[in-house]
Formats: sequence, structure tokens, C-alpha cells
Amino acid sequence: MPIARAVRIKEPGGPEVLHIDRVPVDDPGAGQVLVEVAAAGLNRADLMQRRGLYPAPPGVPADVPGLEFAGRVAAVGDGVTSFTSGDAVMGIVGGGAMATHLLVHERELIRVPEGLALSHAAAIPEAFLTAYDALFAQADLAAGEHVLVHAVASGVGTAALQLARLAGARVIGTSRTEEKLDRCAELGLPHAVHVKGGKFAEQARELTGGHGVEVVLDLIGGAYLEENLAALAVRGRMVTLGLMGGREANFPMGALLRKRLTLHGSVLRSRPLEEKAALAQTFASRIAPLFGEGGALQPVVDDVMPMTEIAEAHARMEKNDTFGKLVLSWS
Repeated sequence: MPIARAVRIKEPGGPEVLHIDRVPVDDPGAGQVLVEVAAAGLNRADLMQRRGLYPAPPGVPADVPGLEFAGRVAAVGDGVTSFTSGDAVMGIVGGGAMATHLLVHERELIRVPEGLALSHAAAIPEAFLTAYDALFAQADLAAGEHVLVHAVASGVGTAALQLARLAGARVIGTSRTEEKLDRCAELGLPHAVHVKGGKFAEQARELTGGHGVEVVLDLIGGAYLEENLAALAVRGRMVTLGLMGGREANFPMGALLRKRLTLHGSVLRSRPLEEKAALAQTFASRIAPLFGEGGALQPVVDDVMPMTEIAEAHARMEKNDTFGKLVLSWS
């Protein structure tokens, strides 16, 4: 049984409760792959888990955070045919990705495109799979439609911006920081809304000629609910992925009925293996080939930090001044 190094959470609390420790790792069983992790992306879910607000699902280490990773195959279990030792892979898991070794089912793995560094590949899975699933599987976004992407400078936001533009949709991005919107313009954001006082619906309607947006990708939650419903067009769809702005809100149900709206809630972490595997395989065939040198899609990485600086990385993310993803590397 190999021994891995891993980030562990001593107890719920601030960044100071994080430390590097040694943990046992099982040998790969049937259908499983042992991955030697090179790097892992940091997500707000990791911050919530550290505070004791987002416990890991059953069967996942309760005290080792990390939802996405990139690395190389170290060993394979019986029946594995898709990967061999040394293959560069990436993926999402329910937790435990911030360890030097990780067991994953082979159907959840995605090959890292040629020419893409593992440290940048680690910034892809959570952001791009989440955005892809929300925009197309949940909201059925179509070419020519307007999509309002909140927190557009975040990992999921920058991923959604790129994916929506590639699909021919018209993106309106929001942020509470003008500098971040300026940087998103470099990624091709055509319409930016600087949110002040929680208001953005009127600007969104103006940018659509009074029609409203067909899709809202919401990473904020409660604080934006009323404005989101006001910004949506008739038969509009909203997918909520995060609750940074609160878990409760006043719900104007008249707008829901009058506009015939559809509201979705979505999370990847707790989905069954079959659902996550299906999403990973679809992404691997349709989207992953678009990454790499000169590709149409690029992970947006704010910084790559040593895994030993995990506490500093958490503190940086909590300040909300990052653009794109923070990645932690074991090398």
C-alpha cells in the first residue's frame, strides 16, 4: 500500500488549520487507476469544506480537500484498458485531489491534450466541466442567445465565457471589480456589467434591446435572485451553481409564472459515478481536443503555487482578488 503526501484539514477553521501530512493509498482495484498527481486546482468548495460547511460525500476522505487534478498514471487495476502507466490525465473527484496519489475510476479520467502543461491542465476539469454541463446539458444554450454570466472573472466564469462564445452565444459578464472586467475583455467578453449595489438587470435588458437574456449562469445565489429573474427573457432559463451571495432570498414567483421561466440547481461533486463518467467522456470527445497550444480554449490561471503554500492560497482566494484559477503544484 503506497503512502501519499496530502493536504489535511485538522479541524474546521481558517487557513491555519491546513497542513501537509502522510496518508495511505490503496492499490487500484478493478476498473481503477492510481494517478500520481502533479497539481490540483483550488475551488471555493475547498474553502467551504475547510470551514466545515461543505462535507465530503460518502466514500471520499473527509479531511483531504481537492476536487480537480492533473497528473500521470502510476498503476492500473484489473480490466483497465483505456490508460497505461505514464499517460497524462486530468479529472474531477468528490474530494482528495490535493494528495500526491489518487485513486480514480478510469471512466472519470480525461487525457491531457498535447502541449498542455499539467499545472495548467489542473485548472480545467472543475471549471470547464461545470460550465459545459450547466450551459448545454442544463440550460440548452443555443447560438444567437444571450447568456448572463455572473462572476465572469472566476474559474467557472472564464470557462463559461469561452465555451459560450465558441457556441455562438452572446455573453454578458458581470463582476463587482472593473479591473477584472477589463481583463475579461481580453478573453473576448463583448458586454461587461459592473455590478454596484447588487443591480444589473436593467443593464442586461438594455444590452438585449429590452428583450432580456435567455440564460443566466448564476454563481452568486440569494443576493442576485430577484435581479436574475428580472433580467431573464420570456421562457428564460437559469442555472444556479453557487451560493456565495447567500442561501436564502425573497422569491418573486409572479415573474416565474409570467415569464414561464425554468430554474435549475446543479452540483457535480455528489453525482453518482455513472453521471460523472458520462459527462467526463462527452467532454473528452467534444471539448478536450480544443485545448492545447493554439487551441480555441485555454484555462485561465492566476497563479501556480507550491502545495506547501496551501494556506496562503486559501487566504488569497478569500480576498476575492484572483483572476481565473489558483493551482497548487507538488513539484
